[in-house]
Amino acid sequence: MTITDHPLVARARLLAAEVLEPEAARVDQEGVPASHIEAVKRSGLLGLAAPAEYGGSAAPAAVAREVAEILAGACGSTWFVQSQHHTPVQVLTRGEPVARERLLGPLARGELLSGVAYAQLRAHPKAPVRARRDGTGLRFDGTVPWYTGWGLNDVLLLAGLTDDDEVVFAFVDAREQPGLRPSAPLRLAALTAASTVSLELDGLRVPEEAVALRIPYADWAPTDRAKTLNTNPAVFGIAAAALSLVDDRTAAPLRSRLADVRTRAYALADHPAPPERTEERLAVRAEAYAALDAATTAAVVAGGGRSMSLTSRAQRLAREGMFLLIQGQTAETRQAHLRALAG
Repeated sequence: MTITDHPLVARARLLAAEVLEPEAARVDQEGVPASHIEAVKRSGLLGLAAPAEYGGSAAPAAVAREVAEILAGACGSTWFVQSQHHTPVQVLTRGEPVARERLLGPLARGELLSGVAYAQLRAHPKAPVRARRDGTGLRFDGTVPWYTGWGLNDVLLLAGLTDDDEVVFAFVDAREQPGLRPSAPLRLAALTAASTVSLELDGLRVPEEAVALRIPYADWAPTDRAKTLNTNPAVFGIAAAALSLVDDRTAAPLRSRLADVRTRAYALADHPAPPERTEERLAVRAEAYAALDAATTAAVVAGGGRSMSLTSRAQRLAREGMFLLIQGQTAETRQAHLRALAG
């Protein structure tokens, strides 16, 4: 069976064709509806990487990438909301047994949708969110600058840094509560529909049994860095969707360019030693962004004046492509991308 024949890929195509693509323009302007979240939960795609014994699919990385491409090309906002879910699943798989036994099954089966609040860790040695021992549990204080899926997620995976430079991940109900206050939804140039807010934490108390993982920052950071060096599969999904709006003569060389960089990007992602070949990963990542930019620009140009309409698919894909330029960005990836742009 090839990757494109995999049952999960078939489910992703069905979800994209029947639910996501027909509503993408409206969703972009009005927000991801609860009905989309329910459809994602029913699809079985939330358990892509989860162990089979907890109701997941334990799918190969190549299947997960193919699914991400399909969903991102169909509706970037819905893809981004559900994409947050897979990190909590991975954390629970190797994390604390109490939290794992309580939550991994519901997350793997799509009974619960989780968001993530951990990107602030990349500001180290600054600590935008502190975690401190408080009686029999923990207390979290600080600001989470970006949290996606507010009002759509059931739970969130929150990360804080202790005074001993340990990272603590804990699950919290994704709702306003004592010690946790969301901002108004942020108005963004792209993916406003994904319902992104900032979170103010002022003495948020979390019981010990909600802790999913404790790990020294020095051990967590290399793994996170390796992840940010690789190209996001959504880049290829959105680029392919954009090229579907362009005539074949124009699209053919752009498709060839995209296929070449995609092959190299995924070969690097599958490399058995993630920290190795850093410069090559960064260079290929920048090439992928360049191919994405060419594809979305071609779609806008082909659409002419219609591309300026907020209902234009080409214009929406171009904005979603712009969002991917900074999604998951670190100082290292930003500087490498700028160097590539400067030639």
